[in-house]
Amino acid sequence: MTKVSPARSKPRIKMTADDHERLSRLAASAMDRAPEVASFLSDELDRVQIVRGGTAEGDFARMGSRVDFRDNSTGRMQSVTLVYPGDADIAQGKVSILTPIGAALIGLSKGQSIDWATRTGEIRRLTVLEVREAALA
Repeated sequence: MTKVSPARSKPRIKMTADDHERLSRLAASAMDRAPEVASFLSDELDRVQIVRGGTAEGDFARMGSRVDFRDNSTGRMQSVTLVYPGDADIAQGKVSILTPIGAALIGLSKGQSIDWATRTGEIRRLTVLEVREAALA
């Protein structure tokens, strides 16, 4: 288990203006109850390329997206939907943006990789395999 800071540079990420605004408020309000994840999310928000418009074209992970990714440390593949904390349900694959994995995935496109720290401090690397819009319910 590696417990050092990621040395690799972070990939460029994209985000809609709406997601950026909402997630900025969420990160600020979560600083007292989940400071490490809120700080990581804030750092991610500071480096995004804002894509103008309500519905942006492109295959980058945004709120409501279904993201297939591989944990490069274990080779395990997963598929999750990025959601706000109140909608999280791990049994249904709905992962809160205020979890380390949710904050790591936001804004990534197919083929991009990022290092992230688990709740135990272990540094892992994931690679996005596919991004899909969630089916409307």
